[in-house]
Amino acid sequence: MASKLFVGNLSYSTTDDRIREVFEQYGEVLSATVVRDRATGQSRGFGFVEYGADTAAQTAMESLNGADLDGRSITV
Repeated sequence: MASKLFVGNLSYSTTDDRIREVFEQYGEVLSATVVRDRATGQSRGFGFVEYGADTAAQTAMESLNGADLDGRSITV
């Protein structure tokens, strides 16, 4: 069963690929997306990571909540 994690407090320079790179350490990532403003294309400072396995999502959440990513302390 797939699990989707909310990732908040992202740096505006953080990309989809960067999130995927960090979260793949904990398991297979099905998707990693930074939410962007439709009009400007600017990051809105949050995104979502989807895992194929609940255990991978749980481990990533416990390990990365409060971690530093691109100079910001992220919320998972």
